[in-house]
Amino acid sequence: MPIFRCVLPACLLIFTTLSLSAQDAAKTSGNPVFPGWYADPEGVIFKNQYWIYPTYSAPYEKQVFFDAFSSPDLVTWTKHSRILDSTAVKWAKKAMWAPAIIEKDGKYFLFFGANDIHDDKKEVGGVGVTVADNPAGPFRDYLNKPLIGQIHNGAQPIDQFVFKDKDGQYYMLYGGWGHCNIARLKDDFTGFLPFPDGTLFREITPKSYVEGPTMFIRNGKYYFMWSEGGWTGPNYSVAYAVADSPFGPFERVGKILQQDPAVARGAGHHSVIQVPGTDEWYIVYHRRPLTETDGNHRETCIDHLYFDEKGAIKPVKITTGGVEARSLLKK
Repeated sequence: MPIFRCVLPACLLIFTTLSLSAQDAAKTSGNPVFPGWYADPEGVIFKNQYWIYPTYSAPYEKQVFFDAFSSPDLVTWTKHSRILDSTAVKWAKKAMWAPAIIEKDGKYFLFFGANDIHDDKKEVGGVGVTVADNPAGPFRDYLNKPLIGQIHNGAQPIDQFVFKDKDGQYYMLYGGWGHCNIARLKDDFTGFLPFPDGTLFREITPKSYVEGPTMFIRNGKYYFMWSEGGWTGPNYSVAYAVADSPFGPFERVGKILQQDPAVARGAGHHSVIQVPGTDEWYIVYHRRPLTETDGNHRETCIDHLYFDEKGAIKPVKITTGGVEARSLLKK
């Protein structure tokens, strides 16, 4: 039997080092940030808590619910199971995808895509909206029908993102099949307001756009981001454009998130979190582990998002360590 011998000072050094390593590990999120196959994450902040609302990554027929995750510091995450499922949305039967959520007047509005419709004359589905009194739900169907149930400008009604402009106007960006529309939401989110030309849906598709739009404002500029490539392939990635208006024109600048053959494949379909009152930014996205070949085996990760002195987004370094703990509470 082997005998363990240790000189006291050396043992103390070893144990101290192990202890410090454990402490350091506890102060970072690690990637993925929580277990399970989840994709298309929507990252937001509500009441000094970080929240992530992802797609449950599974075959379409099993995608009939959403879980959510909350954290005070980006490191410790709490799972909130089935904040919404198809029993609360009678028209949603499968392929419940890519939740987007906002808080307005004390209510939480959760938007999502469902049913993966390809023919709006024969199928019911598209973008839906639900509401709750709490970010953890339970959410209930707001309209008892899709908010967008038709195909406009060639855009499949999926991957919606709700954006509040500087003047208080809410916009929805959405669309698959290589087309992206923007629409002006009514104040109560029951429908859309027409543009001056009478149309409800305006196409703003940039070059190489596939799906997964998101938008934010930084230093007065509108940053429009989207996913490119195929969602099951290694070429899935994120690119962006910048404009002076939410309507563009958006000229593609280039990719800022993509696979790293040493870390993971298929990094894409993301969202962005800004720490309020700061210029600290995070990108929340999904990727596929190197050990996985199943297209649905995607996991949710967080890394830093940085800008250069001219406002360009720097390429994101995807990591296994994730990000450092960051509380939103004022000290």
